[in-house]
Amino acid sequence: MIPYGRQHITQADIDAVIHVLQSDFLTQGPKVPLFEQAVADKVGAKYAVAVNSGTSALHIACLALGLGPGDILWTSPVTFVASANCALYCGASVDFVDIDPDTYTMCHHALEEKLKQAEQENRLPKIVIPVHMCGRPCRMAAIHELSQKYGFKIIEDACHALGGQYKGKPIGSCQYSDITVFSFHPVKLITTGEGGTAVTNDTKLADRLFRFRSHGITSDRDQMAPRPADEIWNYQQIFLGYNYRMTDIQAALGISQLEKLDAFIDRRRELARRYGRILAHLPVTLPLQDPDGESAWHLYVIRLKLAQTGKSQQRVFADLRENGIGVNLHYIPVHLQPWYRALGFAPGQFPEAEQYYKEAVTLPLFYAMTEQDQDYVAASLQDVI
Repeated sequence: MIPYGRQHITQADIDAVIHVLQSDFLTQGPKVPLFEQAVADKVGAKYAVAVNSGTSALHIACLALGLGPGDILWTSPVTFVASANCALYCGASVDFVDIDPDTYTMCHHALEEKLKQAEQENRLPKIVIPVHMCGRPCRMAAIHELSQKYGFKIIEDACHALGGQYKGKPIGSCQYSDITVFSFHPVKLITTGEGGTAVTNDTKLADRLFRFRSHGITSDRDQMAPRPADEIWNYQQIFLGYNYRMTDIQAALGISQLEKLDAFIDRRRELARRYGRILAHLPVTLPLQDPDGESAWHLYVIRLKLAQTGKSQQRVFADLRENGIGVNLHYIPVHLQPWYRALGFAPGQFPEAEQYYKEAVTLPLFYAMTEQDQDYVAASLQDVI
């Protein structure tokens, strides 16, 4: 089976992990701060806060921005459920903004129209989470301009996008957002096994992120709660936080993986360009590249031209998997998930997302994929459709 994604682990990665296993610190040691600094340097942000998953990073990002009961968060319906669940974790409500049919990311025109209506109804969002779907950057300049007019905060969900660029700067520089979040799940651009990071340029937000990821307890790195003069131990719980810490084992793997990120991205871009050549004659819509950005190509999603294929999406999936190709679907629109339907969402609310859902197929794309693998995927897709 050719999977849709796969981690690439080298001997250097293994050696880095073994070194930590043989050291004094398996967690809360020196590797996590080193990894945080390496991520911050790579994306051009001032601060990085490493946690145990991208979902945890989204949660503490919302908490750091003060999201709570009575507040509203908006995100894209085409994303992993964590982009919306993070609002519910905070006791807030969630809503969605439909996608641009060309980019599969949040449509800034749809966002503007929804904001105009929300302003009239006094239901403006406190936070908007644009999702860099597949690694392709959202049109952040336009979204940021709307944030200045309507007063919402921005968390970039860049869990697909480490190594991507927007307007000549790395995704994660937070030029157009308050916080950016990354994931290091094994199928992402680099892996720490499980893990994530929130990055920001705001000192106060960074301090809140640090505290939320570790029980709300202060430490010597905490600039907002200095140790009183008569205290010898700076270990005070300021508010209710969580145990979202990353281990030194994970951080060591992350440091080693991060050194290979550029090579990983270059290879993915090469394979994406090659897909564009060998699939161009088929009745599918190929992913577009925004001229303002460079995708990290976490995923390669095509859309079936169903009127021309003569087969349903389900049949195409089944036939490709029977041929040993691990195609996938990213994603069922969040508002169509059973949990969200129970909250009142329904089919027909976000038509572009729903049309995408009916046509999308994620093809295999990963660093170690060979041209022979890719040719087999293309030939099988041609046979099937």
